Amino acid sequence: MFKPEFSYTTSIVNNLVEIQSIKDFIMNSPLILETEVSLKRDALLKAAHHSTAIEGNTLSINQVEAIFKTMEKTSQKKADQEVLNYLKVLENLENYLEAGKITEKTILHLHEDITHYTLDYTYLEGQYRIVPVHIINKEGETVFTPPPVNSIKKSMANLVKWTNNSGELNPVIAAGILHYEFVRIHPFIDGNGRTGRVLTALYLHTRKFDVDRMFTLDEYYDKNRPAYYSALNSVDQKTQDLTLWLDYFTKGFKHSILKIKDQLLLITPENSENKRNKLS
Repeated sequence: MFKPEFSYTTSIVNNLVEIQSIKDFIMNSPLILETEVSLKRDALLKAAHHSTAIEGNTLSINQVEAIFKTMEKTSQKKADQEVLNYLKVLENLENYLEAGKITEKTILHLHEDITHYTLDYTYLEGQYRIVPVHIINKEGETVFTPPPVNSIKKSMANLVKWTNNSGELNPVIAAGILHYEFVRIHPFIDGNGRTGRVLTALYLHTRKFDVDRMFTLDEYYDKNRPAYYSALNSVDQKTQDLTLWLDYFTKGFKHSILKIKDQLLLITPENSENKRNKLS
Protein backbone atom coordinates (compact mmCIF):
# COMPACT_ATOMS: atom_id res chain seq x y z
CA MET A 1 0.00 0.00 0.00
CA PHE A 2 1.31 3.44 -0.91
CA LYS A 3 2.03 5.58 2.16
CA PRO A 4 3.78 8.91 1.48
CA GLU A 5 6.48 10.15 3.83
CA PHE A 6 6.83 13.87 4.58
CA SER A 7 6.92 16.44 7.37
CA TYR A 8 4.94 19.65 7.84
CA THR A 9 7.68 22.28 8.06
CA THR A 10 7.04 25.89 9.06
CA SER A 11 7.52 26.89 5.44
CA ILE A 12 4.98 24.38 4.14
CA VAL A 13 2.40 25.29 6.78
CA ASN A 14 2.80 29.00 6.06
CA ASN A 15 2.42 28.35 2.35
CA LEU A 16 -0.78 26.40 2.94
CA VAL A 17 -2.25 29.13 5.15
CA GLU A 18 -1.48 31.78 2.53
CA ILE A 19 -2.83 29.60 -0.28
CA GLN A 20 -6.14 29.16 1.51
CA SER A 21 -6.40 32.90 2.17
CA ILE A 22 -5.67 33.76 -1.47
CA LYS A 23 -8.10 31.12 -2.71
CA ASP A 24 -10.86 32.48 -0.46
CA PHE A 25 -10.23 35.98 -1.78
CA ILE A 26 -10.44 34.81 -5.41
CA MET A 27 -13.57 32.71 -4.92
CA ASN A 28 -15.33 35.55 -3.09
CA SER A 29 -14.37 38.28 -5.55
CA PRO A 30 -17.29 39.87 -7.45
CA LEU A 31 -16.13 38.61 -10.84
CA ILE A 32 -17.82 39.82 -13.98
CA LEU A 33 -18.39 37.12 -16.60
CA GLU A 34 -15.93 38.60 -19.10
CA THR A 35 -13.14 38.57 -16.53
CA GLU A 36 -13.79 34.97 -15.50
CA VAL A 37 -13.86 33.80 -19.12
CA SER A 38 -10.65 35.70 -19.86
CA LEU A 39 -8.80 34.25 -16.86
CA LYS A 40 -9.87 30.70 -17.70
CA ARG A 41 -8.83 31.15 -21.31
CA ASP A 42 -5.43 32.53 -20.32
CA ALA A 43 -4.89 29.66 -17.89
CA LEU A 44 -5.72 27.09 -20.56
CA LEU A 45 -3.37 28.67 -23.10
CA LYS A 46 -0.53 28.98 -20.60
CA ALA A 47 -0.98 25.40 -19.42
CA ALA A 48 -0.81 24.05 -22.97
CA HIS A 49 2.15 26.25 -23.86
CA HIS A 50 4.26 25.77 -20.74
CA SER A 51 3.57 22.09 -20.06
CA THR A 52 4.55 21.09 -23.60
CA ALA A 53 7.49 23.53 -23.57
CA ILE A 54 8.94 21.78 -20.51
CA GLU A 55 9.32 18.69 -22.68
CA GLY A 56 10.86 20.47 -25.65
CA ASN A 57 7.95 21.91 -27.62
CA THR A 58 9.14 25.12 -29.32
CA LEU A 59 5.80 26.76 -30.19
CA SER A 60 5.32 30.28 -28.83
CA ILE A 61 2.28 31.33 -26.80
CA ASN A 62 0.98 33.15 -29.90
CA GLN A 63 1.26 29.98 -31.96
CA VAL A 64 -0.57 28.06 -29.25
CA GLU A 65 -3.31 30.69 -29.32
CA ALA A 66 -3.61 30.35 -33.09
CA ILE A 67 -4.23 26.62 -32.71
CA PHE A 68 -6.72 27.24 -29.91
CA LYS A 69 -8.80 29.63 -32.06
CA THR A 70 -9.66 26.91 -34.60
CA MET A 71 -8.75 23.80 -32.57
CA GLU A 72 -6.87 22.63 -35.65
CA LYS A 73 -3.19 22.28 -36.41
CA THR A 74 -1.55 25.14 -38.28
CA SER A 75 1.07 22.76 -39.69
CA GLN A 76 1.84 19.06 -39.82
CA LYS A 77 4.59 19.36 -37.25
CA LYS A 78 4.65 17.15 -34.16
CA ALA A 79 4.75 20.30 -32.01
CA ASP A 80 1.35 21.38 -33.33
CA GLN A 81 -0.16 17.97 -32.59
CA GLU A 82 1.22 18.00 -29.02
CA VAL A 83 -0.35 21.38 -28.30
CA LEU A 84 -3.65 20.48 -29.97
CA ASN A 85 -3.85 17.29 -27.93
CA TYR A 86 -3.16 19.16 -24.70
CA LEU A 87 -5.75 21.83 -25.43
CA LYS A 88 -8.43 19.21 -26.19
CA VAL A 89 -7.68 17.31 -22.99
CA LEU A 90 -7.85 20.45 -20.86
CA GLU A 91 -11.12 21.57 -22.43
CA ASN A 92 -12.73 18.22 -21.62
CA LEU A 93 -10.98 17.47 -18.34
CA GLU A 94 -14.09 16.52 -16.36
CA ASN A 95 -15.01 13.85 -18.92
CA TYR A 96 -12.03 11.74 -17.90
CA LEU A 97 -13.43 11.02 -14.44
CA GLU A 98 -15.19 7.74 -13.73
CA ALA A 99 -18.22 8.39 -11.53
CA GLY A 100 -16.43 11.49 -10.28
CA LYS A 101 -13.24 9.61 -9.43
CA ILE A 102 -9.79 9.16 -10.91
CA THR A 103 -9.23 5.56 -12.00
CA GLU A 104 -6.53 3.70 -13.91
CA LYS A 105 -8.80 3.98 -16.93
CA THR A 106 -8.80 7.75 -16.40
CA ILE A 107 -5.01 7.86 -16.48
CA LEU A 108 -4.69 5.57 -19.51
CA HIS A 109 -7.27 7.64 -21.37
CA LEU A 110 -5.47 10.88 -20.47
CA HIS A 111 -2.18 9.51 -21.78
CA GLU A 112 -3.77 8.19 -24.95
CA ASP A 113 -5.27 11.57 -25.80
CA ILE A 114 -2.20 13.59 -24.75
CA THR A 115 0.15 11.50 -26.93
CA HIS A 116 -2.24 10.98 -29.87
CA TYR A 117 -0.20 10.79 -33.10
CA THR A 118 2.97 12.00 -31.36
CA LEU A 119 4.62 8.70 -30.40
CA ASP A 120 6.73 6.63 -32.79
CA TYR A 121 4.25 3.79 -32.42
CA THR A 122 0.54 4.48 -31.93
CA TYR A 123 0.01 1.25 -29.99
CA LEU A 124 1.97 2.82 -27.13
CA GLU A 125 -0.75 5.45 -26.59
CA GLY A 126 -2.56 4.74 -23.33
CA GLN A 127 -0.43 1.67 -22.57
CA TYR A 128 1.92 1.14 -19.66
CA ARG A 129 5.54 0.77 -20.78
CA ILE A 130 6.91 -2.73 -21.21
CA VAL A 131 10.58 -1.74 -21.38
CA PRO A 132 12.91 -0.10 -18.85
CA VAL A 133 13.67 3.59 -19.27
CA HIS A 134 16.26 6.01 -17.93
CA ILE A 135 16.03 9.77 -17.41
CA ILE A 136 19.03 11.38 -19.08
CA ASN A 137 20.26 14.96 -18.55
CA LYS A 138 21.76 17.26 -21.22
CA GLU A 139 25.23 15.89 -20.49
CA GLY A 140 24.04 12.38 -21.30
CA GLU A 141 24.16 11.25 -17.68
CA THR A 142 21.49 9.04 -16.12
CA VAL A 143 19.88 11.11 -13.36
CA PHE A 144 16.99 8.81 -12.52
CA THR A 145 16.00 5.23 -13.22
CA PRO A 146 12.25 4.61 -12.78
CA PRO A 147 10.98 1.40 -11.15
CA PRO A 148 11.09 -1.84 -13.16
CA VAL A 149 8.33 -2.74 -15.59
CA ASN A 150 6.94 -5.57 -13.47
CA SER A 151 6.09 -3.15 -10.64
CA ILE A 152 4.15 -0.59 -12.67
CA LYS A 153 0.65 -2.09 -12.54
CA LYS A 154 0.78 -2.68 -8.79
CA SER A 155 2.28 0.78 -8.12
CA MET A 156 -0.35 2.50 -10.25
CA ALA A 157 -3.18 0.55 -8.62
CA ASN A 158 -1.86 1.56 -5.18
CA LEU A 159 -1.51 5.19 -6.24
CA VAL A 160 -5.06 5.34 -7.60
CA LYS A 161 -6.42 3.74 -4.44
CA TRP A 162 -4.52 6.23 -2.29
CA THR A 163 -5.68 9.14 -4.48
CA ASN A 164 -9.32 8.28 -3.96
CA ASN A 165 -8.82 7.98 -0.21
CA SER A 166 -6.76 11.14 0.33
CA GLY A 167 -9.67 13.34 1.37
CA GLU A 168 -8.31 13.95 4.88
CA LEU A 169 -5.11 15.49 3.50
CA ASN A 170 -4.89 19.14 2.48
CA PRO A 171 -5.73 19.20 -1.27
CA VAL A 172 -2.50 20.99 -2.18
CA ILE A 173 -0.36 18.51 -0.25
CA ALA A 174 -2.22 15.58 -1.78
CA ALA A 175 -1.85 17.04 -5.28
CA GLY A 176 1.88 17.46 -4.75
CA ILE A 177 2.21 13.86 -3.58
CA LEU A 178 0.24 12.59 -6.57
CA HIS A 179 2.37 14.65 -8.96
CA TYR A 180 5.64 13.29 -7.61
CA GLU A 181 4.60 9.65 -7.22
CA PHE A 182 3.23 9.51 -10.76
CA VAL A 183 6.47 10.93 -12.17
CA ARG A 184 8.50 8.53 -10.02
CA ILE A 185 6.63 5.48 -11.30
CA HIS A 186 7.01 6.82 -14.86
CA PRO A 187 4.39 4.37 -16.15
CA PHE A 188 4.61 5.30 -19.84
CA ILE A 189 7.34 5.19 -22.44
CA ASP A 190 6.86 8.92 -23.12
CA GLY A 191 4.51 11.76 -22.15
CA ASN A 192 4.77 11.14 -18.40
CA GLY A 193 5.39 14.79 -17.55
CA ARG A 194 2.43 16.14 -19.50
CA THR A 195 0.15 13.37 -18.23
CA GLY A 196 1.29 13.90 -14.65
CA ARG A 197 0.69 17.64 -14.77
CA VAL A 198 -2.80 17.20 -16.24
CA LEU A 199 -3.53 14.49 -13.69
CA THR A 200 -2.57 16.91 -10.91
CA ALA A 201 -4.94 19.53 -12.35
CA LEU A 202 -7.72 16.95 -12.55
CA TYR A 203 -7.16 15.92 -8.95
CA LEU A 204 -7.36 19.53 -7.76
CA HIS A 205 -10.64 19.79 -9.66
CA THR A 206 -12.07 16.77 -7.83
CA ARG A 207 -11.13 18.44 -4.53
CA LYS A 208 -12.70 21.74 -5.70
CA PHE A 209 -9.33 23.41 -5.29
CA ASP A 210 -8.57 24.37 -8.87
CA VAL A 211 -9.94 27.92 -8.35
CA ASP A 212 -12.45 27.37 -11.16
CA ARG A 213 -9.53 26.64 -13.51
CA MET A 214 -8.40 30.25 -13.51
CA PHE A 215 -4.74 29.44 -12.87
CA THR A 216 -2.07 26.94 -13.93
CA LEU A 217 1.01 25.59 -12.18
CA ASP A 218 2.79 24.75 -15.44
CA GLU A 219 4.05 28.29 -16.04
CA TYR A 220 5.86 28.23 -12.68
CA TYR A 221 7.61 24.96 -13.57
CA ASP A 222 8.56 26.13 -17.06
CA LYS A 223 9.94 29.52 -15.98
CA ASN A 224 12.66 27.75 -13.99
CA ARG A 225 12.97 24.21 -15.29
CA PRO A 226 16.21 23.47 -13.41
CA ALA A 227 14.43 24.26 -10.11
CA TYR A 228 11.51 21.99 -11.11
CA TYR A 229 13.78 19.05 -11.91
CA SER A 230 15.94 19.75 -8.87
CA ALA A 231 12.87 19.64 -6.63
CA LEU A 232 11.76 16.35 -8.15
CA ASN A 233 15.25 14.95 -7.68
CA SER A 234 15.38 16.19 -4.06
CA VAL A 235 13.49 13.10 -2.93
CA ASP A 236 15.85 10.48 -1.53
CA GLN A 237 15.05 7.23 -3.32
CA LYS A 238 15.70 5.21 -0.17
CA THR A 239 13.61 7.17 2.33
CA GLN A 240 11.13 8.62 -0.20
CA ASP A 241 10.81 11.69 2.03
CA LEU A 242 8.79 14.22 0.03
CA THR A 243 9.29 17.21 2.34
CA LEU A 244 11.62 19.25 0.10
CA TRP A 245 9.49 18.54 -2.96
CA LEU A 246 6.32 19.60 -1.14
CA ASP A 247 8.00 22.80 0.01
CA TYR A 248 8.73 23.60 -3.64
CA PHE A 249 5.25 22.52 -4.75
CA THR A 250 3.40 24.63 -2.18
CA LYS A 251 5.57 27.66 -2.99
CA GLY A 252 4.74 27.23 -6.67
CA PHE A 253 1.05 26.89 -5.91
CA LYS A 254 1.09 30.06 -3.80
CA HIS A 255 3.01 31.96 -6.47
CA SER A 256 0.61 30.85 -9.21
CA ILE A 257 -2.68 31.77 -7.55
CA LEU A 258 -1.23 34.98 -6.13
CA LYS A 259 -0.81 36.16 -9.72
CA ILE A 260 -4.57 35.68 -10.21
CA LYS A 261 -5.34 37.63 -7.05
CA ASP A 262 -3.11 40.48 -8.25
CA GLN A 263 -4.93 40.53 -11.58
CA LEU A 264 -8.30 40.64 -9.85
CA LEU A 265 -7.20 43.56 -7.70
CA LEU A 266 -6.59 45.49 -10.91
CA ILE A 267 -9.83 44.54 -12.68
CA THR A 268 -12.49 44.40 -9.96
CA PRO A 269 -15.86 45.88 -10.92
CA GLU A 270 -15.11 48.86 -8.65
CA ASN A 271 -11.87 49.61 -10.46
CA SER A 272 -13.56 49.13 -13.84
CA GLU A 273 -16.28 51.59 -12.84
CA ASN A 274 -13.70 54.13 -11.67
CA LYS A 275 -11.91 53.86 -14.99
CA ARG A 276 -15.14 54.42 -16.90
CA ASN A 277 -15.95 57.49 -14.77
CA LYS A 278 -12.53 58.99 -15.47
CA LEU A 279 -13.01 58.52 -19.20
CA SER A 280 -16.52 60.02 -19.27
